[in-house]
Amino acid sequence: MREHANIEALVTLQPDYIGFIFYPKSPRYAGDILKSHTTKNIPATIKKTGVFVNADNKTITDIAKIHNLNAVQLHGEESPEQCRQLQAEGLEVIKAFKLTQASDLQATNAYHASCHFFLFDTPTRHYGGSGKKFDWSVLSHYKGNKPFFLSGGIGEEDINAIIEKCPLKPYAVDINSRFETEPGLKDIQSIQRFLASIKKFNF
Repeated sequence: MREHANIEALVTLQPDYIGFIFYPKSPRYAGDILKSHTTKNIPATIKKTGVFVNADNKTITDIAKIHNLNAVQLHGEESPEQCRQLQAEGLEVIKAFKLTQASDLQATNAYHASCHFFLFDTPTRHYGGSGKKFDWSVLSHYKGNKPFFLSGGIGEEDINAIIEKCPLKPYAVDINSRFETEPGLKDIQSIQRFLASIKKFNF
């Protein structure tokens, strides 16, 4: 997110996390649109999360200080060592992995000690969300104990499928493009309905 009024409206719904994309090539790039007074006024109960792709640690920590970020979501080829360094800076680290088949899960092995959470998403030709789901059955091969975020094209209509068809219960559900009226601008009523429904299942 990046628009002040839109962020204020979402905050009233008390989501667990709120994300801001700091990848310049993204159509949702927060850039100069997102103001520090907006992020600093978000309640401490909501984790402010910066989304980065192959940014160096100084860039990440500088932005984290400006916007008082609690967490970072890393979508590039960030190394386990970089993740550990960000943890040492006091940031919650969420490392994203693109899944198409069971063997893709092997990439997570090197990161178990250097991340707080994984995020499983749909592969795309370029960095960024695809707006599409990956084959959740791949998760039946996940044997790790690291909690994960389920991402990739999740919409209002997917709540029952998440509960009934996802082989493993995710720690959290990451939503984005299917709840937008345009890139970076969220449909608050749609999110409100989604949150009300999914919280019945103890997410």
